[in-house]
Amino acid sequence: MSRPPVALTIAGSDPSGGAGIQADLKTFSALGVYGTSVITALTAQSTLGVTGVYVVPTDFVTQQLETLIADVRLDAIKIGMLANAGIVAAVGDFLQSHDLVDCVVLDPVMVATSGDRLLDDDAVQAMRDLMPLASLVTPNLAESAALLDTRPARTLAEMRRQAMALQELGAPRVLIKGGHREDDKEAVDLLLDVDGETLLRAPRVDTINTHGTGCTLSSALAALRPQRGSWVEAAADAKSWLTAALAAADVLEVGHGHGPAHHFHEIWSDQPRALE
Repeated sequence: MSRPPVALTIAGSDPSGGAGIQADLKTFSALGVYGTSVITALTAQSTLGVTGVYVVPTDFVTQQLETLIADVRLDAIKIGMLANAGIVAAVGDFLQSHDLVDCVVLDPVMVATSGDRLLDDDAVQAMRDLMPLASLVTPNLAESAALLDTRPARTLAEMRRQAMALQELGAPRVLIKGGHREDDKEAVDLLLDVDGETLLRAPRVDTINTHGTGCTLSSALAALRPQRGSWVEAAADAKSWLTAALAAADVLEVGHGHGPAHHFHEIWSDQPRALE
């Protein structure tokens, strides 16, 4: 048996398990990847919202990173919640100091599904500076607008223009997640790669259980790229897998708000198996 890929998530913790490092590690496992993690922040969070954030000291984030890569090989890195400008800069320094992998997915987490702010206002420029160090940047409509200091895109044409503008800021590839365009019967993401544009279409899933979908998609991209021949192929498969995870989400019945996607929809059977 060939060794599985190893992926690192650099992100915050979500006690409810639907977003952050918990969602990333579940996604890695579901897609055949061994997951490692470096924690940037602890959140007091549930499906109803975020009530508090404790940011890990920047030097300890760096210590986690350096200790890990001194021992563990990596095939992919996913970057999620970085909380403040100091941590964003530290992660940038880490990437510049170590030529680790060709697969770095940056999910510029700024606001939770509940609307709670997860990135300091003064860290937006630092996030822009980090984009050229990633292989792929995956903002949603609000995050793309914040990075460009404009309003969220309302049409595919506006998504296309914003993706091109993010490339002009240094992002080599951009995937703008269009799931919040609720006037559309489809959930359409736009991938702008070096080879051109790809529209990733899927039926819109009728569920309120969308907590952590951005984290989950970006970690699926990081998990699948080492196992696929191109970013387009990895993005298409990640989109398809996430759509199925959302379609199965309602059976989990986790929490009273926006519940999580079902990361293990392909693995868990309808009935738990007894231990033999």
